[in-house]
Amino acid sequence: MREESSRPGDTTGNTYTDLAAVTPEAYAIASASRNLARERVGNTTLEDRIRQRCSVAVGDFAMADLMRFSGDPVDAGVAALARRAPIIVDIRMVQAGILKRGHASEILCALDYGEDLARERGITRTSAGFLALRDRLEGAIVVIGNAPSALLVVCDLIREGVRPALVVGTPVGFVNAAESKEELRIVDVPSVSNAGTRGGTPVAVAAMNEIITIHAEREGHAGPGY
Repeated sequence: MREESSRPGDTTGNTYTDLAAVTPEAYAIASASRNLARERVGNTTLEDRIRQRCSVAVGDFAMADLMRFSGDPVDAGVAALARRAPIIVDIRMVQAGILKRGHASEILCALDYGEDLARERGITRTSAGFLALRDRLEGAIVVIGNAPSALLVVCDLIREGVRPALVVGTPVGFVNAAESKEELRIVDVPSVSNAGTRGGTPVAVAAMNEIITIHAEREGHAGPGY
């Protein structure tokens, strides 16, 4: 299931915001890439902006057609950022890649939690981390770029009644990656995911960072070249 959303000003024509581009050269490079992505991907909806950014992140416009959106995820993510909801990620690479500008949310990594639980149950550290963080998942943003096992755990927790504000789930690989994303699209939560075995940190980070950028634009904390 894919839902599209838009509002005036959210797709900004030829203007471009990149909170990570802090020098003129960096902004020029990022802007040129985004202009090309607009031409190839389209620029009608908020979801198009995520498709653009994810395509640029992996250097392949085929990524745009693999992206999936359920439950108005952009507005759900922006609203969570406005509440300063925590962003909870699976691995440190995702944590490092998420923008620290443009929002006031704490970014937590599941690997910092549940070590004893992982040993006791013989499960992955990321899975154990999300289990340990269960009480903090309510209303939070979950971003999983690498760990299908962790995404399956989050889906199980959602079925048990835990309600994150948004789940960005794009784990990569040949074991349970595609299946975990299919499960995510079934559960009742706003989500960004992708079809198939592709994905990974670049896709998860790109999707989350575009949502942060949209939030910053709406809050008036960003502008072209900010």
